[in-house]
Amino acid sequence: MKHPVKALLAALCTCSLLLSFGCANSAPTDSEKSLPTIKVGASPAPHAEILEACRAVLKEKGYELEVVPFTDYIMPNVALDSGELDANFFQHTPYLEEFCASRKTKLEAAAKIHFEPLGLYGGKSSDLENLPDGAEIAVPNDPTNEARALQLLESTGIIKLRDGAGLSATVQDIAENPHNVKILEAEAAQLPRTLPDVDFAVINGNYAIDADIIDKLLLTEDPESEAAQTFANVLAVQEGKSDTPETKALVEALTSDTVREFIEKTYRNTVVPVF
Repeated sequence: MKHPVKALLAALCTCSLLLSFGCANSAPTDSEKSLPTIKVGASPAPHAEILEACRAVLKEKGYELEVVPFTDYIMPNVALDSGELDANFFQHTPYLEEFCASRKTKLEAAAKIHFEPLGLYGGKSSDLENLPDGAEIAVPNDPTNEARALQLLESTGIIKLRDGAGLSATVQDIAENPHNVKILEAEAAQLPRTLPDVDFAVINGNYAIDADIIDKLLLTEDPESEAAQTFANVLAVQEGKSDTPETKALVEALTSDTVREFIEKTYRNTVVPVF
């Protein structure tokens, strides 16, 4: 008969060996190890949705993605400047440059991803061929988007702007108005709500997506227009970080065929890839 203490020690040693063997076999493989995370601030639509579409591609490149939603245009840049984010995705270059100049922040555009063309949407009317005299057309009231809206109306022949008005155009620059249309200025975010009360409205793509009015879209800005080249939405990072491995991987994922196909299938002409 074995001594009880010796038997207990033998049993404990056996268990220890089994546990050690088990631990050795359960060591995580390379694919099971946690990947470094890239934290990106974004507007909910379409930016956060586009980021989600690149998640799998980014993981193949060795990174996890954390999307932090923002509903304003101030805090994403503040958070990026302070280092709380690795990147953000919600703005075009002119806004980024103006923000950095006014806030003394050091951020830069790492890549152009997409353009959100303004669209002309039908309200009480949907027949541009038979535009009623005195028709009311609502447009954004901020300077940049109003100029783009007027250029879009000019492209249809509804109005004609004075030569050279460009992206600084206002209603005062309307040189010809054969149908005597009335231009109603309103805050961009409120324009979808005006549709039942006006003949047409020129609306930003992101607000049209949120309001689910894509079926009322009649035409959009030309993706090759001056506005498209100027106001493409960019991935922004801290100054000097455009060439880091993390940023390069994120840019490659956002400009992949997977993301291009997602944008084209999901948003019709309200969001256009520019890569």
